[in-house]
Amino acid sequence: MLPAGDRGGLLTLRKTRPQSSSVFTDSGQVFEERGLKQREDDEDRPVPIPPELVAILRDHIKTFGTAPDGRLFYTRSGSTYTTDSYPQVWREARKLAFTPGQVESPLARRPYDLRHAAVSLWLNAGVHAPEVAERAGHSVHILLKTYAKCIDGQGHIANQRIQNALEEG
Repeated sequence: MLPAGDRGGLLTLRKTRPQSSSVFTDSGQVFEERGLKQREDDEDRPVPIPPELVAILRDHIKTFGTAPDGRLFYTRSGSTYTTDSYPQVWREARKLAFTPGQVESPLARRPYDLRHAAVSLWLNAGVHAPEVAERAGHSVHILLKTYAKCIDGQGHIANQRIQNALEEG
């Protein structure tokens, strides 16, 4: 349920439905419902979302509704989009959102690139690594192994924080 008004919200992720060849799934189906990576089968993952995304989701649901199982994105027949559909839609979205020069650049070439951009932004904004790891669904170890190199230009902030701590102590 999305919050009312202009507030941010919290998505609660419970399951994933990855696509694979039916020969590789236990059910013999192309999509197989599973728990979330690196979590127990019944463990949820809360994901904070900003007010802008709440508004976009609210408008999307008002316009398109949801599938009978609650999914936001589904085909005309109510099926799940296949992984082959996403690249085409993403290419068209980039053309609408970016200048021609940006479209030709590697900027957000894949949807997954947005995840990297978000995690890098959070770390550079000073959000503590355990919080970023929780939001991204990583362990702190993997987060720092992958993203520590993106934290840039914060030496002066660190020095000031250390100085403040020494003066308070």
